[in-house]
Amino acid sequence: MELKHISKEGGRLSKVLREEMGMSMGLMNKLKWDERLLVNGEPCHTDYLVQPGDTVTALLPDPAPQYPAEEGSLTVLYEDEYLLAVDKPAGMLIHPSRACNTGTLANFVLGYYRKTNQSCAFHPVTRLDRDTFGVVLLAKNAHIHTLMMEKLRENAMKKTYFALVYGVPPEAGVIDAPIARREPPSLLRYVSDSGKPCRTEFIRLDCKCEYSLLELHPITGRTHQLRVHCAHIGHPILGDPQYGNEESLALSREMGICTQALCAGKLAFSHPITGEKMELFTNSQTYGCIQSIGTVL
Repeated sequence: MELKHISKEGGRLSKVLREEMGMSMGLMNKLKWDERLLVNGEPCHTDYLVQPGDTVTALLPDPAPQYPAEEGSLTVLYEDEYLLAVDKPAGMLIHPSRACNTGTLANFVLGYYRKTNQSCAFHPVTRLDRDTFGVVLLAKNAHIHTLMMEKLRENAMKKTYFALVYGVPPEAGVIDAPIARREPPSLLRYVSDSGKPCRTEFIRLDCKCEYSLLELHPITGRTHQLRVHCAHIGHPILGDPQYGNEESLALSREMGICTQALCAGKLAFSHPITGEKMELFTNSQTYGCIQSIGTVL
């Protein structure tokens, strides 16, 4: 994949790559040794003096994945030459594993790229648990992925989730509780003083006598964070078989909720290249059911 940039200030090629294009040192060095850096179409070393107005091109390698591309249902929410946002349904893994090499979001995204003649690899910026549904953001190359991951580390991307939870929590609050992983082979997490710092903001949007609709904003990005935090304050997410309690699971069965009622509803961030303010929303029908509190999922 080609990444093109017209230099504004000029200077050494390494300076243009780092300061104007935001390229990481690791990627720049890899491209340098593979002769994948061009100025006005000609291969150049990183000490080459770029003039304002020169076109700098980085030929980005994308190694072949170890899993097949597949054609399947894929709901595209947004796409440009740098980013792709899709709606992931509940029950779908993000990435293949040893036990499951097909039928994942990665397989279908690669199939979409192949069908649309795009030489892109699978670079997830955001990830969701298998049974969480909603917006997933992908970068189309390693450079854009690095820029977007920096936004995540700097809390420059706001994630908004919606969930149906058991009981009636306070109108708003912050859950500040460290999360650790249980002993292997378990993949589950739990609140522990030995865990990593973890914060979640929540707002109660609506409620019934037995359950509530919450808007959730994860400040950190730990595995299973929202599910663990909601369970920790005594209001587990409905339909969650791992972190739900006896009462929440009984209510979930009564309401016909067969998957965790957690939706990645919105992502807000600035575009890594244009700087444009971006807001991406899910189109999931199940999200509409969650919003209409009391509707059976």
